[in-house]
Amino acid sequence: MKLKISKQTPELSGNITITGSKSESNRLLILQAFFKDIAIKNLSNSEDSQMMQKALASRDEVVDIHHAGTAMRFLTAYFAVQDGRKTVLTGSQRMQERPVGILVDALRSMGADIEYKKNEGYPPLLIHGKNLAIAKVKLAANVSSQYISALMMMGGYLPQGIEIELEGKITSVPYIKMTQSLLTKLGMHCTFEGQVIQVGHCSAAPQEFVVESDWSSASYYYSLCAIASECHLKLSSYKKDSLQGDSIMAQHYREMGVETHFADNTITLTKIPGFVPKKVKFNLVDSPDTAQTIAVTCFAMGIGCHLTGLHTLKIKETDRLEALKVELTKMGADIKVTEDSLTIEPSNTCNPDVTIKTYQDHRMAMAFAPLALKVPIAFEDAEVVNKSYPDYWDDMEKLGFEVSKY
Repeated sequence: MKLKISKQTPELSGNITITGSKSESNRLLILQAFFKDIAIKNLSNSEDSQMMQKALASRDEVVDIHHAGTAMRFLTAYFAVQDGRKTVLTGSQRMQERPVGILVDALRSMGADIEYKKNEGYPPLLIHGKNLAIAKVKLAANVSSQYISALMMMGGYLPQGIEIELEGKITSVPYIKMTQSLLTKLGMHCTFEGQVIQVGHCSAAPQEFVVESDWSSASYYYSLCAIASECHLKLSSYKKDSLQGDSIMAQHYREMGVETHFADNTITLTKIPGFVPKKVKFNLVDSPDTAQTIAVTCFAMGIGCHLTGLHTLKIKETDRLEALKVELTKMGADIKVTEDSLTIEPSNTCNPDVTIKTYQDHRMAMAFAPLALKVPIAFEDAEVVNKSYPDYWDDMEKLGFEVSKY
């Protein structure tokens, strides 16, 4: 589906309700599969979470999770300990290009029986579920925190628990702490000290979890508010003591002229009057999913930015750094990228009627859409937003944007 989006006026106001965090939902779905007496409310309606539910409910030998990267990581560990079950875990062509070898090696070192069906180090995987006898494992910590979270959740299910020794600089720490918090709420002993994580076995008591709304989805409204001439947006349901690493948005966008007010599980975003933009520098090692949003915001505002800590973006749905470089250059940006950083120079250029390629990446579409406050813009494969935020285009229309398919 191709889509055009524009807005006649640069002002914004409205109320938006966003469904549950994809990150929190997918963790709880895995924990619910391990420990049956868990109830979940405000579950994410994202395609990724739907894929996770479908995969966990399936009794077929072949489980296809399409583009859902979180599901691939979490389910690899989950199926590895399903004693007696044979599973072929596969995904889309892009998923088969995303490495999973670090996690597989860690599981194999614990006794897991996992084979590569095609290319070494990549899905699809043939997994023969079994009881794992070894409780200690070492894991490179600088590639993906999802590998670590997958082992942590599996560890709570193992009779002997698990001890994970992390090697190298730890990336995306807030997501590890999110997993730790959920395990602790389930009654498990879980510590994260220095380079070592320990999770004890526990028969979790029946509990109900209410998932906080997704902060990654909220990031696009921060972008809209920063770019708008005037802004008053209410988003729900959010809390100040969030488990989500992307809640750092509130601090980052304060430097770009957006104020956040918390009250009654709602955040209100307002544009700071008379704000004078300046070049921003952020290390996003703990919130790399916000990089596309911040980069596009800075370009739209005509301010420079230097973003670091982006090494994990190379193995996402696409190579996000290269995708940003190509698409922002089409818009008129002066942008440079390295293996782990991005720099945009200040500019007042913003080319109209450009068609953005989405690269099968939901965040490319949603991050670039706020540019419609400046110029009309079009998207290829606009339905890619279904991966994390199926209501995105409808919610943009609620705010007065003209959205049309062509």
